[in-house]
Amino acid sequence: MSVDVIIEDDRWQEAGLEASAEAAAAAALAHLGLEPEEWEVSLLACDDARIATLNAEFRGKPTPTNVLSWPSEERAPDAPGQRPDLPLPGPDPELGDIAIAYDTCLREAEDGGKPLADHVTHLIVHAVLHLLGYDHENDPDAALMEGLETEILGKMGLPDPYGE
Repeated sequence: MSVDVIIEDDRWQEAGLEASAEAAAAAALAHLGLEPEEWEVSLLACDDARIATLNAEFRGKPTPTNVLSWPSEERAPDAPGQRPDLPLPGPDPELGDIAIAYDTCLREAEDGGKPLADHVTHLIVHAVLHLLGYDHENDPDAALMEGLETEILGKMGLPDPYGE
């Protein structure tokens, strides 16, 4: 697995983002039966100001968010609750781009009483699933995606992020 990390906010360096991102992305791909070594993801590690700009530009929401993702191609399934088709290995291994905001992630982790590393690992798994065509726009899709996140994180020794 190759996660190309661009660090704009040095606090991510101290948080050990590169190792967490690599492990989370590889775990998500392996869980779905994809060979992690065959795929690449780009990750922008930024702050709330930068992600608010990106959120405004790409989603029309001029507010900070925890994580954004841009798949390299549309992979969404035809009907709610269906699994997307997995990408096939080929000459272009790029799955897409992710941006993650330190300020929002830290605030959410503190509010949830979770270690920052655990929360960030969850968000990277979540974002990689988005790159693969998973979504949570309706109940069937959300149930599928959240179930996968819980399974992947469980294999990594992390608790269910949706549990009490």
